[in-house]
Amino acid sequence: MTQPKQNEEAFYGPLAEWLREEGEVTVATPLGGAPLKEKWGSPDVIGVYKPLANNLVKFPVEIIAAEVKIDPQASVVAFGQAVAYRLFATKSLIAMPRAIGAADQARLEALCMLFGVGLVLFDLCPSAPAFSTSVRASRASPDMFYVNEFARRLNEHDPKLFNSLFAV
Repeated sequence: MTQPKQNEEAFYGPLAEWLREEGEVTVATPLGGAPLKEKWGSPDVIGVYKPLANNLVKFPVEIIAAEVKIDPQASVVAFGQAVAYRLFATKSLIAMPRAIGAADQARLEALCMLFGVGLVLFDLCPSAPAFSTSVRASRASPDMFYVNEFARRLNEHDPKLFNSLFAV
């Protein structure tokens, strides 16, 4: 049975919402399409986990970057992008369709575990993607040079988006 033609961007918003619902981020938004004009420097979804005003114990802001692919054959590219995002993100993850082959999924899961990249699987239905975590992303300290470079590019691209993500 042939799947209807899907648009990858249709999954960005639902993934951002799911990350909020799962408590992975405080705020998240679709970014995709390389608006920051940096190869492998513009994740499809960007999120921030930050302390809220009512938190008694404050903690450092964490950047969460996600790459979405709808082509099951694009897992290697998605993995490469997610690893690159670790330069500026505290957590990085890949969202891949459940249609990925069992052998490819097993290899991708093993690589994700080795490199601390999260893996989220979903159904190719934008109105009901049913995201689920296959591998949890590991928290890592990003390189602050790249964090600030990413923040500068994001602020230059869209100051309002930057403030929605990073204003406390």
